Amino acid sequence: MKVLMLTPYLPYPLMSGGQTRSFNLIKNLSQKHEITLFSLIKDDDEKKFIPFLSKYCRKVSVFKRSRSPWIFRNILLTGFGPYPFLVIRNLAQEEKEAVKQELNKEKYDLIHAETFYVMPHLLKTEIPILLVEQTIEYLVYKHFVEKQSPSFLRPILALDILKLKFWETYFWKHARKVVVMSESDRGQMRKLVPGLAIDIVPNGIDVGYFAAKKRNGPPGKKVLYVGNFNWLQNTEAVKVLMKDVWPRIKKSVSDSKLWIVGTHMNAGIKSLQSDDIEISEGLEDIREAYKGASVLVAPIKGPGGTRLKILEAMASGLPVVTTSVGAEGLGVREGEEALINDNFGDLAQSAIEVLQNKYLAEKLGTFGKKFVELNYTWDKSARKLNDIYEEVVCDK
Repeated sequence: MKVLMLTPYLPYPLMSGGQTRSFNLIKNLSQKHEITLFSLIKDDDEKKFIPFLSKYCRKVSVFKRSRSPWIFRNILLTGFGPYPFLVIRNLAQEEKEAVKQELNKEKYDLIHAETFYVMPHLLKTEIPILLVEQTIEYLVYKHFVEKQSPSFLRPILALDILKLKFWETYFWKHARKVVVMSESDRGQMRKLVPGLAIDIVPNGIDVGYFAAKKRNGPPGKKVLYVGNFNWLQNTEAVKVLMKDVWPRIKKSVSDSKLWIVGTHMNAGIKSLQSDDIEISEGLEDIREAYKGASVLVAPIKGPGGTRLKILEAMASGLPVVTTSVGAEGLGVREGEEALINDNFGDLAQSAIEVLQNKYLAEKLGTFGKKFVELNYTWDKSARKLNDIYEEVVCDK
């Protein structure tokens, strides 16, 4: 079938969980479907990746959004318009016009909207819309306003959260069907919109890709955190790591090292570099991190995100220590595929045990890898999404 897919980012290179998910699903779905991709970009330099994506798409079109979200236009339109900040910063009038022209010119069977905040680019149409939500955005922002924002800003931010909740649920109801990544997300959405048609398409992992990378040697006692620091959850997790977890680990395992790897790091994270803490931004091959560490420690508190770091670590045979939020929706069992604690003192102790107990580390690594191989592959996820495509189109 002919599919028009809208994404809020170019799905390549694979610098975030969202990009990784979109690219692998496009790659698999392109074997059965003709995909036209409309994506937002921040820099013209991103256009160099269009030829690569064109191997899997009939056409790829990109549209500029502001490089920085905090421009005067975005703030003004948020303050005096109906849409929340998240929608405004991802709204490109050029794309809206291009979508209109594309739908007038070509006959499509389905529109795939990746995240609700690309939906304002669509005018009213009879073509069935499948809305894929990677997270429930209003819950993410609500958490950070309540836990992280200055108190004097909270009344203003609370208004934006109300707008965010309204439009997020509005677009759920105006799609033919909604897709989420986990049962927990589906449960949260049905609390907000009872009776909503929701299917689950979990993330996948290219198991062979991660298994192919071999260790260069013993990793020593290296604690790893991986993240895209555009996401508030990752910035918050590093703060927790530095305040409540890493000092305890270092005190008990004096020869341990901390390695923070990721993209879009702010000055605060970069300043953590020291003799015992290594900071690596934009690592070319993320497998180097997973194969060069002893344990992934992810003290995640905030909801949302793709959780791909957890699955990638497991696929690499790396033991995982995280919170119940970090493992949420994955089906991971505490003490089997990972060690899960919400008390940060206990979480630090779990990491210490992995560093000091070779048998425990090997057990977690082996069980985690088998779990991913059985439950999370992109091929399986793409087959599920393909079935949903056909169901949505047949129901029109």
